[in-house]
Amino acid sequence: MADEVRFAADLYRGTAAAYERYRLPYPAAMIEDLSRSAGASGHGRLLDLACGPGQLAFPLRRWFAEVWAVDQEPDMVEAVRAKAAAAEVPGLRPVVSSAETLSVQPGYFELAVIGNAFHRLDRDLVAGRIFGWLQPGGHLALCWSSQPWTGDQGWQRALSAALDRWKAALGAEHRIPAGWEEAQSRRPNSEVLSHAGFELAGNHEFAIEHRWTLPELAGLIRSTSFLPAAVLGDQAAAFDADLAASLGPHSDNGAFTETVRFVYELARKPD
Repeated sequence: MADEVRFAADLYRGTAAAYERYRLPYPAAMIEDLSRSAGASGHGRLLDLACGPGQLAFPLRRWFAEVWAVDQEPDMVEAVRAKAAAAEVPGLRPVVSSAETLSVQPGYFELAVIGNAFHRLDRDLVAGRIFGWLQPGGHLALCWSSQPWTGDQGWQRALSAALDRWKAALGAEHRIPAGWEEAQSRRPNSEVLSHAGFELAGNHEFAIEHRWTLPELAGLIRSTSFLPAAVLGDQAAAFDADLAASLGPHSDNGAFTETVRFVYELARKPD
């Protein structure tokens, strides 16, 4: 659609190591529930689109005979390749491609998943393409999790304020395009998926309590598109010091407790 916000293609360049180390994994209960809800047969094919370092591809792989892990960032795909080789994972195919240009034959996949990325894609184009790539009765799952800087606890508000200060100081405010949340509100994912031909199959939420340390939060921020290590540059130590000073008064014995929400939105291609 003409009013969809477009994200730059290279925002996560260089973040693969931080993403792998500091992003929280999807809960095992969610992964198992998703495999059941999608009716994974054990011999079908899985597409993990905009896969990052494979946070969905690896835990879901045991329910599939073949897995494609696709990302437009070469270092993300290299991280998937290295991890698959180290673990001797069979049937996993790392692919460097954007979601909008990937080439797949019709009806090839049993399940497609997108983790924390659908809002960054050309949603209408990608939803329509995935619809064609899925076999009849196949599923698409949009997976995401809450982030610590969006909460309303004192430490979370302090974290959000610190991030805003540093984005302004480093000229990084525009790495995330203005208005993307409004575009999502105008046309929610459910509307986009329905327009593409999918039947909506419900939202499934899982919550865990996590205690962050300051180094973990600093590492997590380096995995983001708005303040990765490349943007922090030679100001990284100053950023870490400011983060410690801003959040320190809110700590609980050096930790910061959050209830993290993990969600998958499931849609089905009719038989």
